Amino acid sequence: MTVDVYEFFKKHPKFNKHIGNDFLLVEYKCPLNVEEFQLWTKSHLITYVISGRKDWITPRQTHCLTAGDTLFVKKGVYSTKQYLDEDYCVMLFFMNDDFIRNFVLQNHLNSNVSNVESEFDGVYKIHSNSSYQTLINSILQYLTMDMPIPPELVELKFKELIYTITLNKNNRTLINVLLDIADHKKANIEQVMINNFQYDLPIDAFAKLSGRSLSSFKRDFNKCFETTPSKWLINRRLDHGKLLLTSTQMNINEICHESGFKNTSHFIKAFKKKYHLPPNQFRKLKASL
Repeated sequence: MTVDVYEFFKKHPKFNKHIGNDFLLVEYKCPLNVEEFQLWTKSHLITYVISGRKDWITPRQTHCLTAGDTLFVKKGVYSTKQYLDEDYCVMLFFMNDDFIRNFVLQNHLNSNVSNVESEFDGVYKIHSNSSYQTLINSILQYLTMDMPIPPELVELKFKELIYTITLNKNNRTLINVLLDIADHKKANIEQVMINNFQYDLPIDAFAKLSGRSLSSFKRDFNKCFETTPSKWLINRRLDHGKLLLTSTQMNINEICHESGFKNTSHFIKAFKKKYHLPPNQFRKLKASL
């Protein structure tokens, strides 16, 4: 099951964190026994690596992080790989659409690059400088202090962090990313589904990724696809599984996983119902034609 990392960190009692209305700040020390991990987040996040190494994997590329590196991660589904030779410790700054929208309006951000889509795949590596590093160290101190910190002060530091990042001329592309988020209260449902259908997510996760309540998501989904989310997902995943059967040498378990099914028996049963043959027989038949 793909993990909702925002809810995981918000509810878990052991992490150093500060929770605001539109943001969440967490210090996280990852156990060494977790190497590969699939996650989804309904909030955007900035991740700063204190120590260790981790890869963030998107369909376009792999972003390799080491100590001192920072990423901006747009809400969505991602795979990560941790290297087990040293502890991985990170600060995570979660922020929802409203937080970014308010920041953009309060600071009058303006577009200064022509096209963000050609170079942005949901993950953007942030360039840092000495001012940024000083600020990061001060925020880390807030997380490790024993005394309570006023949430207003934490939010101010949070906004200062984003402002420091956007002032750096090497992060100009990120300004367009923030503007795009601020301009769209609701994501395109078709794009959300096509980008994420192969992940094992519950329906309410797709609703959150699209910026909708579950009821409005189902209503808008029906207008877009003229069917229910559950039926659309099964058909889309089966079509993807059929493509993998005829175009790759992946085994049935691998195809099941890559297509978004929870278990192999469910995939085989659903595949046979739609295509009138079990997956292996379907593959052999197509290969003989």
